[in-house]
Amino acid sequence: MKNRYEALLVLNTTGKEDTVKDVVDRIESEFQKEGAEIEQVQKMDKRQFSYQAGELDAGHFVNFIFHADSQLISKLRSKFKLDSEVYRQHYQRLKPNTERKPKKVAAEK
Repeated sequence: MKNRYEALLVLNTTGKEDTVKDVVDRIESEFQKEGAEIEQVQKMDKRQFSYQAGELDAGHFVNFIFHADSQLISKLRSKFKLDSEVYRQHYQRLKPNTERKPKKVAAEK
């Protein structure tokens, strides 16, 4: 059974500011190669960190919402841990997307 997940990735694009779109497209294709069904990709531009925890003080934030099996999350974590362009990653399981239809209102006479 596929669950709905959200992945927030912080990209290290130091010196490669013009290739951010290419990096996001490559990461999106990595999700799809592993069997994830991408629902939405939200690019949130470059942001400064509130404090410097490592060698970077800013990064490009990208949010992926996708459907995948639970075993896929550990695969993605280990795969992106080896990727030099992914600085930080966070995964969260979301509630199923249930779009509610508006209730029909009886016509007034």
